[in-house]
Formats: sequence, structure tokens, C-alpha cells
Amino acid sequence: MSNYLSEQLSFDQAQIVVETANEGKDLKMKGICIQGGVRNANQRVYPVEEIGRAVKTLNDQIENGYSVCGEVDHPEGLNINLDRVSHMIESCWMDGANGYGKLKILPTPMGNLVRTMLDAKVKLGVSSRGSGEVDGQGNVKDFEIITVDIVAQPSAPGAYPTPIYEHIMNTQGGYKAFELAKATQEDQKAQKYLKESLVNIINNLR
Repeated sequence: MSNYLSEQLSFDQAQIVVETANEGKDLKMKGICIQGGVRNANQRVYPVEEIGRAVKTLNDQIENGYSVCGEVDHPEGLNINLDRVSHMIESCWMDGANGYGKLKILPTPMGNLVRTMLDAKVKLGVSSRGSGEVDGQGNVKDFEIITVDIVAQPSAPGAYPTPIYEHIMNTQGGYKAFELAKATQEDQKAQKYLKESLVNIINNLR
């Protein structure tokens, strides 16, 4: 029986390529989505060939017209909750031992939350979601990627994709959110107010 597998990736070790958006209308995130050939924080090792096969399968689905959507945060389970969708995966590919992806932020409530956070300079990471078998040494086989989610505070080494802007939207309340985002770096108590502020901003979007 396949196991539910999730792997979170952080910002600082990402290999980022910044691209221009389409006439400034789209916001995209691009970076490493899963690392191969190394033992991660969950003590699992994804062989490069397993990742390569999983990435190819997912990209083939995308190229054949299948929409691969992802959520904000990291749900427990493999189902995609439509009310939590924030983005879709435009493409994925291998570069060396790692699987990369390009995520397009959607104009959904959760997508607008991601956009507002990125406008406020909040660093957002990614978390792959999939299934596979894990042996006694932590090696993964029969790996399948279901999607890649966007997360706020990844716990494992890896990559935060960089937001790609050609045009920065001015949002009412954005300055307040930015100040709160800066405050969270120094005062953990401020973190609980950040989400409320961002939700209020999104509710005021027109």
C-alpha cells in the first residue's frame, strides 16, 4: 500500500530563475519542488530516477491538458480541495537531481491571499504532495507526485520559489500588511495579526 508523502522546501537554498510575466498580469513562482538523492528532514531519500519518472508523468499530464492545481498550506490527504486552491502548475522538469516547477497564481480567494503576502514581502515556500513506498532505510520507490502546495514556513531544507512580477499591484492596506510582515521577523506575537490583516485586505479587493 502506498504511503502519503509530503516534503517541504525552504527559501534560502533555492536555485531561482526570474522570468517576466505576461504583460504584467500574471504572478508566477518558480523553483525547486522536490530534491533527489539526499536524505531530507523526514529521513527519506528520493532516488533521482524516481523523481525523474514522477516529474515526467506529471508534466505529461499537464501537456495533455490536465489542470494540476495546488492549495495554500499542506492538507493531510491526496484530494484537492477546490475552496483552498491558490495556483496551478504550468510545467515541471528535472535539472540535475532536483525536480522544478512553475506555479501560476490564480485569482481565487486563496490565490489573492498568496499574492497579497508576496506583495508584503512574505517568503513563501512549497511542499510537494504525493504517494510512494518507503523501505526500512527511508528509500522511496513507486513515487507519484499529486501536486505542489504553497506553504508559509517550511521546516525542511530546500527552496522557496521567487515570485515573478512585471507589474506590482497597489492594494489598499498593503502597507499595513508589509509592516506586519516585517514585525513577524522579530516578534512572534505579531504573526497572529498578519493573517487577519491580509484576509481583511482580500475582502476589500474589488
